[in-house]
Amino acid sequence: MKMNLPNRLTLLRLCLVPVLIVVGMLPETVIPFYVSCVVCAVLFIGTAITDMLDGKIARRDNLITDFGKFMDPIADKFMVIGALFVILYKFSNLRLIMIFVLIVVVFRELAVTSMRLVVSTGEGIVIAANMLGKIKTVSQIVAVSTVFLEPVVQKVFYMILDLCGVELCERFDILPLTWASLAFCVVMTLWSGINYIKAYWKYLDPQK
Repeated sequence: MKMNLPNRLTLLRLCLVPVLIVVGMLPETVIPFYVSCVVCAVLFIGTAITDMLDGKIARRDNLITDFGKFMDPIADKFMVIGALFVILYKFSNLRLIMIFVLIVVVFRELAVTSMRLVVSTGEGIVIAANMLGKIKTVSQIVAVSTVFLEPVVQKVFYMILDLCGVELCERFDILPLTWASLAFCVVMTLWSGINYIKAYWKYLDPQK
């Protein structure tokens, strides 16, 4: 089956997800924790870039296909949810909050995807991504990238202090950017999901 460039990028994104999961779940005896974090961040950011590129190229060159409409959102959801599972496994200090984040993200995506399917088949209305949905996606990408990279930046910072001979009374493992980005991600995920449900609830007729 011959595919255009946007569809190839979508498939590439889908194929990178299991690679990210495997790398993220390898034991530290195989790949050190901080190296694994960097590799996971690069893979995840790479998949996010393909997400941006395939849609832009498809619209610019009029290469929008039914295959792309079907696979693109699936690849997006696999990308984010797969990365969240890696974080849940990899970061024991974030496990409790990550369980909550995963529940919110999975239930939101299931609800909106189901609503899109019912409304499009029953009413012939295509629910396009609105601004809140786009901000939600960006917030999820930023949150996942921050979780992977902030511990690395913190480690490098302490290494530089050691090389400079600076001694601290106490070293903190608090990750403020991680917690802030996860909180914003949860808020936008809930907000965008509720916004979609409120906007299209009228099309869900319980008598049909």
